[in-house]
Amino acid sequence: MELKLGRMESELNHINPDLLQPSKNCKVLPLMVTLNVGGYLYITQKQTLSKYPGSFLDEVASRKRQGALIDSKGNPFIDRDGPLFRHILNFLRTGELILPEGFQECGLLVREAEFYGLERLAEAIKEHERTRCSSAETTFLEVIDSHERSQGLKVFCSDPDFIERLKGRVVQVSKSRLDGFPEEFAISSNAVQFRHFIKSETGTRLVLKEDNTFVCTLETLKFETVMMAFRRGFRLITSLDSSKGSIVHCEGLHFIK
Repeated sequence: MELKLGRMESELNHINPDLLQPSKNCKVLPLMVTLNVGGYLYITQKQTLSKYPGSFLDEVASRKRQGALIDSKGNPFIDRDGPLFRHILNFLRTGELILPEGFQECGLLVREAEFYGLERLAEAIKEHERTRCSSAETTFLEVIDSHERSQGLKVFCSDPDFIERLKGRVVQVSKSRLDGFPEEFAISSNAVQFRHFIKSETGTRLVLKEDNTFVCTLETLKFETVMMAFRRGFRLITSLDSSKGSIVHCEGLHFIK
């Protein structure tokens, strides 16, 4: 036994001591911190959490927070919104507010940012929301039925795309094989007006002025317009003369989006 120990000691003495030292190119991992936020675990660097000195997260990372909670694994526990914390952490990592398209929880995120003492983030969220609201213009749609006063049915929309889609739909539901949307119905890129109607046993018919070619019934035309409005996210805000029951019989319909 003594012979073996002596031999091992001799071999160790011949080992280059530099081999026992960490390589100069070896990067030592920074101190990592695991946080439990509302049941969601996040692992990040201590310096990330300490980006804003004096903030809630800086005090948690440096263990300066009085009365801090810990979970069963010994990780700091924060009783806040777990899923939203990823946006907090991304801001600390990048210095930018990056939210997914269609994000709808800005109000909640502002309160989270304020709780963590991140005023810069809170202001960035508010600015993001102000920009989003100012860029989201309200779209108006109006359907006025004056065919009994020989003024026809007029559809106006502040979004020209809706009018173009309605034109295409009229061609699709037409009882005749139209080559395209009749120009006599077009007023502008924002409006169409269907002027010529003939009453029949099957209902009021929309026809072409020149030869009375049957296009579709008035009820079908209004129904398709209303359904397209709902499918494209419009909300009905007013209806005039709805005493007849169905909204397709109303004289005036007003929508917004």
